[in-house]
Parts: sequence; structure tokens; C-alpha cells
Amino acid sequence: MLGYAEIASHFRQQITDGELNPGEAMPSYTDAAEQFGLNRTTIVRAYDILKSEGLIVAYPGRGTVVAARPSVVITGADRVDRLSRTGRQYGPGEDSTGHRVMRRSVHDSEVCRALEIEPGDEVVIRIRTFRQDGKPTSVGVSVYPSRTTAEVPELNAEGQMNGYFGDIYTERTGRDVTKGQRTAHARQASPEELDALQVDSPAHLAVAVLVASVTFHDEEGPLAYWEDVYAPGLRIPTA
Repeated sequence: MLGYAEIASHFRQQITDGELNPGEAMPSYTDAAEQFGLNRTTIVRAYDILKSEGLIVAYPGRGTVVAARPSVVITGADRVDRLSRTGRQYGPGEDSTGHRVMRRSVHDSEVCRALEIEPGDEVVIRIRTFRQDGKPTSVGVSVYPSRTTAEVPELNAEGQMNGYFGDIYTERTGRDVTKGQRTAHARQASPEELDALQVDSPAHLAVAVLVASVTFHDEEGPLAYWEDVYAPGLRIPTA
């Protein structure tokens, strides 16, 4: 039998996938209990979790609705999962802007280690800013070594990618792409990141941001390194 945590997870995914939209009514406690064959208390506990996460709001006389601006912002890797489930690249009210593509020699030790390349090797770097209802939420950075761009040359083109690079790579090579362990750490934001996130801060003050990273692999080694740099004050799921 499902527990309250599983019910919360079910509705959380529907909200983040856009199957339940901001302002849309949630099922009543009674209807949800009948839908899942559970008692009302279990549904109440599940909804309480979603309320604490800022995903739903209860209004006297109106019932419970999806929050106008969900406070939880997902990662780029989670967007891949959502694209696979729903075929939609963006959630409700979400878009991206400032798409840039650069070919650079990389010297960042973390990126070199993740991609198993030497300092100075050339990579393709793709950068964009994700927004929720027009407000910047995160800067997405993806780095691709030459063996990936050789199979997916679309990564070299300016503008937004149409779909997930891993699906294109698998179709052309027959090799599955797997997502590694996502990790997160805090660091000082760069001036460019603060500008993209529209954070107004005096130049002499350091602003801490949360950075989530993940590496994608096939059977022969690393294919991509992704980072999400989040605006201060956001809530990001870690599971």
C-alpha cells in the first residue's frame, strides 16, 4: 500500500512536469483518498508535505490549488528526466534565454577530472539562463569533449538545442548514456553569473551560490559535464 510520502511524490512530479498547472485545483482529500484507496489522514499528510515545499496552497472555501510560482527549482539533469516522461522541455512558466556556445581550452581542474581530459584540451561550452515567469532562477553550463561533439555536431551550433544530446548520441552510436551521481557545493558567484541571475550586489561583497553538477557517461568514458548555478534563496531538490 502506498504511504503519504509516495502520494506526495506522485503529485510533486505532476506539478513539476506541468500536468498540474499553477492555480489548478488539487483533488479534494476525499477524492484523492478514493483514487489511491487510502484513508483521508494519509492524503492530509501528503498534502502537508507539498504545502511545506511551497508547491500547493490551501484557501478557505476554495480548497487546495497548485502554487502560482512553485518555489522548488529543478536541475538540468531533472529536466532530462521530465523530457523523457512528458516530451516537454520546460515546466509551467519556465523558459531559457541568453544561449551562448563557445569553443575553449579548458583548465578548470574539476571539469578536466570529470571529463578525463588534459588541461588545455578543447571543449564546447554551452551556457543559458533558466527563468520562471520571467525571473532568472539558474545558469546552466554544459561542457562537451571533442569525442561527444564529433558524434553530435549540433552541440557546436549557436542557439538552443532541440532535444537531449544523449538521445541523439545513442541513436547514432548505439551506446547508452548514463547519468552519474549529482553533487552540490557552495562557492562565490562570478560577476557574470550575478549579472545573468539579476542579483544586484555591491562589487566588494561576495555572494554565495549553490552549484549542482553531474557527469554523463557511456561505456567508453565521460561524455558531458553539466553545472547548474542557482540564484540565492531558491529551494532545490537533492534526491
